[in-house]
Amino acid sequence: MSRIGRSPIAVPAGVDVTVDDRRVVVKGPQGTLERALPGAITVRQEGTTLLVERPDDARQNRALHGLTRSLVANMVTGVTAGFSKDLEIVGVGYRCTAKAPDEIELALGFSHSVPVKAPHGITFEVPTPTKITVRGIDKEAVGQVAADIRKLRKPEPYKGKGIRYAGEVVLRKAGKAAK
Repeated sequence: MSRIGRSPIAVPAGVDVTVDDRRVVVKGPQGTLERALPGAITVRQEGTTLLVERPDDARQNRALHGLTRSLVANMVTGVTAGFSKDLEIVGVGYRCTAKAPDEIELALGFSHSVPVKAPHGITFEVPTPTKITVRGIDKEAVGQVAADIRKLRKPEPYKGKGIRYAGEVVLRKAGKAAK
């Protein structure tokens, strides 16, 4: 049995969880998230905990058991605390400016600046011109927006210039050897 899928999900005070007909709706202080349940997986609420169950040990159900539990747990965490991803910009002249809470403009060494507009539910913070924080209640959306920003100028292995996740280590290569 899945060790992840077996563990219960604690529902904190102030969070309302509704499970009806293959849908889970989680409402909390940060907002509301909704997800359809995959396959034959069911979610049952017992007091202040949620239990994710599967009907049998079929391969597909085993695969979806732990996944569904993690997705529902991330929904509960998202509506209470939210998620954030930090990005760092490295390079001479590379910088970021905030135009609005949901829009930033990046100078990445191109002949033009690159505007980035956040999808619904995502906000940007620019504490310094070389740091970006992506915030939101949906963990998938936060990770995808951060990955899309990083994709604009990936860290290159020779000088290390580009956009990277905070704490990401870029393996550097040796340049040309002089004769």
